[in-house]
Amino acid sequence: MYVLMRIVSLVLVVVALMLLGADAVSSLEHHGEIAVRSIETVWGMFDPASVAAFKGWTNGSLPGFLAGAILSLLSIPGWALSGVLGVTLAFIFGRHHEEA
Repeated sequence: MYVLMRIVSLVLVVVALMLLGADAVSSLEHHGEIAVRSIETVWGMFDPASVAAFKGWTNGSLPGFLAGAILSLLSIPGWALSGVLGVTLAFIFGRHHEEA
């Protein structure tokens, strides 16, 4: 279990670094104008219809405050969410020392 979660945390940190690098390159391409890809933008690159369906579901099924909170989470930069999750998992499932 620890090994699997450490691999997942490593993958999340690598994805965060890749997204951060992509945002840096995009900012350079736009002559220094900051370009940040949100979670919604990254998700939309893979399947735009599912983003629209998810937004429709949250607006129709969840209370207003909860739908607003979830939709605001979609505007967080992709590198921030995956980086925080990856580092958190790395600390939680760090080296496991078995007691002798």
